[in-house]
Amino acid sequence: MEYGLRPLGREKLWLWGLLAPTLIGLTFGTIGSLLATLLLSFFSWDLIAPPTWNGVANYVALVENSAYLKAFTNTIVFAGLYVPGVVVSSLLVAVLLNRKIRGVGLFRTAYFLPTVTSAVATALVWNMFYGKDTGLLNFFLESLGLAPFCWLCRENAMMSVVIVNVWGAIGEGMIIFLAGLTAIPREYYEAATVDGASETQQFFNITLPLITPSIFFQTLISAIKAFQAYDYIYMLTRRGQGESTVPVAVYSIWRNAFNFFKMGAASAQAIQLAVLVAVFMGLLFLFERRYVVYE
Repeated sequence: MEYGLRPLGREKLWLWGLLAPTLIGLTFGTIGSLLATLLLSFFSWDLIAPPTWNGVANYVALVENSAYLKAFTNTIVFAGLYVPGVVVSSLLVAVLLNRKIRGVGLFRTAYFLPTVTSAVATALVWNMFYGKDTGLLNFFLESLGLAPFCWLCRENAMMSVVIVNVWGAIGEGMIIFLAGLTAIPREYYEAATVDGASETQQFFNITLPLITPSIFFQTLISAIKAFQAYDYIYMLTRRGQGESTVPVAVYSIWRNAFNFFKMGAASAQAIQLAVLVAVFMGLLFLFERRYVVYE
């Protein structure tokens, strides 16, 4: 027996017509770009002279490129801090805002606002907070009699950009977790209350197991964004000559492509990053099969 609706007659024309923009964008914008990047990674091209065949030299050079290895390491460290930070913070905010309190809609809007705000504008505001001599955070520290702190210096920049990125992603994660929390039947909590379970016990024995699909989905989205992190890092840590105090993989790809015009090397780095993301996603899906609970 077949389930679902199937288009008939002219409905098929309408279906394909409505799907055409998405399919064209997917074919040429995503798959086409991926294939073009893969092909270009085997060439040497400076955007001016014709491309010349380079074989696997661009991939071999990745191992010898200390700048890219540093950027690759920074990406792993950034993801290791960013992903759990977003998941835990978003979950805590969602739990707090999943209560019947006055003005809860206003609080939800305030937390979601950074998600729909321009990253450039947000980074400029955070630059005002992080400034070493005129920053608001150091002004607050000095008012307490404490020494000013160099928030964006090389030794502290990683944690500073992680904080900004986590702050900017809390709103999106909050919405995902709120959807999972509201789907849990209230009868479970009522029965647990009758049995004398505290709110902490209810959270760990009812809430947490039943929102594992939301946790998995948010972890997946956060991991992808962590490996693609660029905008906040560029705005907060860029220095002269296109350098950065926290160079990450995407920053290195951009710099090789549009500062040094090494399109082949940049393409090889992009493909290597794509393979890393694919492997990480595969591990997450293996984890999902074992630990994620679906009702």
